[in-house]
This record gives sequence, structure tokens and C-alpha cells, in this order.
Amino acid sequence: MGIISKIREKLKVPKYKYTARIIMKWLWGAWKGNQLQSILNASIGLGMVVVSLIQVWAMQRAIDVAAGAREGNIFVATGVIAFFILCEFALSISSVWVKNILGIKAQNKMQQRMLDRILRSEWHGKEKRHSGDIINRLESDVNTVVNFLTETIPNTVSVLALFFGAFFYLFSMDKFLAVAIVIMLPLFLGFSRIYIGQMRRLTRQVRDSDSKVQSVLQETIQHRMLIKTLESDSAMVDKLEDTQSELRQNVIKRTRFRVYTNLVINFGFAFGYLFAFLWAALRMLDHTLTFGGMTAFLQLVNRIQGPARNLTSLIPAFVGVFTAAERLMELEENPLEEQGEPIEIDAPCGVKLTDVSYSYDDSEDLVINHLDYDFYPGSCTAILGETGAGKTTLIRLILALVHPTEGKAEIYNSQEKRTLSPRMRCNFVYVPQGNTLLSGTIRDNLRLGNLSASDEDMYEALHQACADFVKELPDGLETQCTEAGGGLSEGQAQRITIARALLRNRSIMLFDEATSALDPETEKQLLQNILANHDKTVIFITHRPAVVDYCDQTLKIEKIR
Repeated sequence: MGIISKIREKLKVPKYKYTARIIMKWLWGAWKGNQLQSILNASIGLGMVVVSLIQVWAMQRAIDVAAGAREGNIFVATGVIAFFILCEFALSISSVWVKNILGIKAQNKMQQRMLDRILRSEWHGKEKRHSGDIINRLESDVNTVVNFLTETIPNTVSVLALFFGAFFYLFSMDKFLAVAIVIMLPLFLGFSRIYIGQMRRLTRQVRDSDSKVQSVLQETIQHRMLIKTLESDSAMVDKLEDTQSELRQNVIKRTRFRVYTNLVINFGFAFGYLFAFLWAALRMLDHTLTFGGMTAFLQLVNRIQGPARNLTSLIPAFVGVFTAAERLMELEENPLEEQGEPIEIDAPCGVKLTDVSYSYDDSEDLVINHLDYDFYPGSCTAILGETGAGKTTLIRLILALVHPTEGKAEIYNSQEKRTLSPRMRCNFVYVPQGNTLLSGTIRDNLRLGNLSASDEDMYEALHQACADFVKELPDGLETQCTEAGGGLSEGQAQRITIARALLRNRSIMLFDEATSALDPETEKQLLQNILANHDKTVIFITHRPAVVDYCDQTLKIEKIR
């Protein structure tokens, strides 16, 4: 076992799910969408390198002119310095514009790509990660990756250019000093792998702890009414303190490690600078170097050590982006649903289940066991059963959100029969349990059902859903709803979600306890409106007797003991 492997083992540097090669390949794919900003930043950086090195030459020349070691006009020499200072200002301003204008665009674009990937992936019924953790990744980790690709990498190009430019400039003036200044770099590179492995582990702990903090904050805000009624304010604040304490401890560990390593590196750079100063001073005493030459020496040493310092700071940047990329790649582990054009079946159509069984991924217990049933075209069916019997799971099977463990789930009409898949979802309307309104106006919520719906269409759907109260609101369709339909009663919110489903106007309608918040009279009128034309296949999950009375058939699901 090599010395590096022994040190890695002693520091408990773990093996990771994704190798560096896999992560680099993923980052390369992400970089392709941000090439413009990267190229602009790299070009500006290289321009600043050229200006910086010319400034060294201009400064050396001006000092030598002032000291009488070179012929020339001091005013012209000073004017040349001023010109390149202005060039540096112009490049710096350009860099700020590129960073702020194109930077936010790149971040938004990547967030959209990641969100689209999540929405199109398979859903397994039980979310693996907390929504707060996912949001944390979509914000912080996306920002880390985009900054690295569009700023850190282009800056590295200019840093390397400055390093080599300054080195060869110094080498042309003093070969020994140039080599002596950079001789420590191979030693640093040899141990960088150990540093990266340890920092990657510590950074991952910090990022995961930060996700936990955001998850607690998000859940507490979402359920603050419940927490208030349970008088659990202190308990939730204490829970937040526990997760924040874990985050602080991980930050302290990472900071301690970073401070120690930076201390060693800075000692090396300080020694190098003092050595360069002493060497230049001895040459001046020996009259083999002018004052302007010594100034150039020290400026060039700074321009070598500055990039070298920046290169050492790249290691935390690489660690950060590797951790961020790894966390984003985990969001893409879920396979995509079947992709392609939606497949619409001519109405009227129904759904047939043949010997269907289902169990969730992490359980061997069947939720649905060898179920046969025909929701025939134009029928109205009530699905009954105690809590946990699998009623909602059955709806998920029909919507192809999950797939049968055994058996077949099919959609059919008089001409054709097809196995249910995500591409068949265009044939369904679904109203889930609870309040599913989003923040925004009532119009915004209704448009989710039909983006091209006119005001007349919306008011007609609201009328069918017994939601004529919207017309009486001061702002009508422009009435603002806060998160989860705040500002409306549960019954009002439920009727608007039903109107949204009616605007979608599909041949099979699924209602999961969709009338639970309505009074009996409103529920009765709503059912009459929905079922008046007998042109849809309607499926209700319900405990309400009034709903059962309107149905042609009843499916009772027994809980598997």
C-alpha cells in the first residue's frame, strides 16, 4: 500500500458513489449549455493577464527612466501606465456585466433542466428525499455548479496564463529565481489528492446538514397552524436548533481542516517571497540589477504566487462542485417515464384491470392483490374501502404513476385496447384529495387545466363545479390565492380544483374524496352537473353515501391482512 493510500485510510477518506471521471463527464455535459458565458469570461480574463504583464513592463520602464538607467520621457512612460490602468478598468466592468447578466440566465436554465428531469422521471409512490432537501439542491448546488463552469474554469485559464506568462518573463530575467519560486509546486500537487478526498467528505457533511435545516424550516412553515394548535412551538424550535447544531459542528470541522492546510501553504508562499526579496537585494548590492529590475522581480513573483494561490483555492472549488454535482446527479438517478407524443383514445373509453397486484418498492407486502375489474365506458363507479386498503394506489395505477407488479391495466374503447402508460395520461382528469390550489390568481389555477381557456370557458366550468361565488368576489378571476389556496375556505378551494379538472375535459374523470369539504346540498348539485350528460367514465373514491347513490357500480376493496 502506497503512502498516499495509507494517509487516505488514516483520515478515513471514503469511496464515493460516483468516480471523478463520471462527475467530470456530467460537468462537461452541463458546460455545453453555458459555453457563451464561459468563453466570454475566459477572453476577458486573458485580456486582463496581457494588460497585467504589460503593466509590469511599463512600470519597470518608467522607474528606470526616472532613475536615469534608461532614456525616455517620464510623462510618456506615465501615460502608458495610465492607459493600461484604464484598459484594466474596462475589462473589469465587462466582467461584472457578463457575470450578472449571463450568470443568472445560466443558473435559471440549469434549474429548469433539473426540474424538468425530476417531473418527467418515474414516481414510485414514496419519495426518497424530503422536498426541502430537493429545493436546497436545486438552489445551492445548481448555483455552485454554474459558478464553477462559467466563472471558476474560465478564471483558471487566465490564472494559468498569468502564471506561465509571469514565470517566463521572470525566467528571461533570472533563471535561478524563476525555478526556485515554483519548485514547491510538485510537492503540493502530490498531496492534493489527499486534501481533495478529505475536503469532499467534510463538504458533503456540511451540504447534507444544510439540507436538513432547510427541510425543518420548510415543514415548520407549511404546518405552522398544526404546530400552534398542538402548542409545539418550542419543540419545533428545539428541533431546528438540533439540526443547526449538527450543521455548525460540520462547518467547524471543515473550517479547521481548511485553516490548517492554508497555514502550511501560506508559510510556503511567504518563504518564497522573502527568498525572492533577498535574492533581488543581493543582486542590487552586486550591481547586477537595477531598482526598476528589482521592482519587476517582486511584481513578477507576486504574479507567480498570486495564480499559485488561486490554484490552491481551486481545490476547495473542485471539492465544492464535485459534491454539488454528485447531489444533483442523485436527483437524476430515477429513470425517466416513457417519453413520446401523448396517445389519445377516442371517447367513450374505459379502464380494465386484469389480475392486478401491486406492492411498493421497499415492501414485499401487496397493497392490491389479484384485482379484476372493468370501469366500462360511460360508467360511474364508487370505490369504497377502509383506510389503507389501496384505494389511492389503485388511482395511481390507473394514471400510470406506478405500474402493476403483476397483471395488466388497460384503457380501451370499442375499436382498440392499450396497456396504460404515462403517454395515455392525456385521457384522464384527476382531482386529488385535499386542497391542491397553487399560489397565484384563480385564473392562474384554472389555466393549469386548459392554457387556452377563455374567461367564458372558466366561468362555465366554475358554474358546473358550483363555484359561482367567484363572480361575486371583488377581483373575480384575478383574486389572489396564497399557498395552498389561502384566503378561501376548504369547500371553495375544492370546487375551484374541480372546475380546473372540468376545463381539462377528458373522457375519464378520477375523483379522490373530491367532495369531502362540501355540504350535502352543494355536493348533490355538483354531482348532478358532472353526471348530467353521461358522456364520461367517472370514478369516485369516496366515503360519502350521496356519491354512492349516483354511481352505476361499486368496487369495494378489502385491506390485505
